[in-house]
Amino acid sequence: MKESSNDRRQFLKSSGLILAGATIFTGNLVAKPEWVFQEMEEEVSPNEDLMREHGVLKRVLLIYQVVIDRIYSKNDFPPDAVIDSANIIRSFIEDYHEKLEEDYLFPRLKKANTQVELVNVLLTQHKTGRIITDKILSLSKSNLKNDDDKKQLRSYLYSFIRMYNPHEAREDTILFPAFKKIVSKNEYDSLGEEFEEKEHKLFGEDGFDVMVNKVEGIEKKLDIYDLSKFTPKI
Repeated sequence: MKESSNDRRQFLKSSGLILAGATIFTGNLVAKPEWVFQEMEEEVSPNEDLMREHGVLKRVLLIYQVVIDRIYSKNDFPPDAVIDSANIIRSFIEDYHEKLEEDYLFPRLKKANTQVELVNVLLTQHKTGRIITDKILSLSKSNLKNDDDKKQLRSYLYSFIRMYNPHEAREDTILFPAFKKIVSKNEYDSLGEEFEEKEHKLFGEDGFDVMVNKVEGIEKKLDIYDLSKFTPKI
């Protein structure tokens, strides 16, 4: 008989308690099998998963802001930095992260008659964001041959940032906590595993780390990777 996810999780928790108890009563260090550590470390809740993906989004928004500043000050920037950033938004945020919200969170919240107005606005913004990303990609791939193209790109980047800063903040502080309240613990844990499986299927076992590394590469190309650069001199 196939072991269920919940049974497997309960077994891991029980194993941890047994091993911990052995340590207390014998006074000896107990070497837990490596796979136990790996399984316990890899379990990520749905909200934690979604919020760390917002971290990727936030870093791309910073990249967009740097490009806006450079266009405004007439300084050069590599167009592929914008293309690569927009591709991350398209594949990891719009086609994956937002799809999770639309398929798993929004329907449950609507069914529970919870935060329905917020869900409707977020859905509209998802659709608008995809349109803006199309325009960002189209302009960037045209090599931005003149100042008018750059100004248009600047406008789209600004619109995207202006919408998604409050968008992700409302999700982190209102939507995700509301979602956690309306589902059972078993369902919540099960969804966390399902989210992780989808991420691995689309982006590989280290999909999140791959995306973070891609963002780091773009930040280094724009010379904004060093966090200390953002510390104000007071």
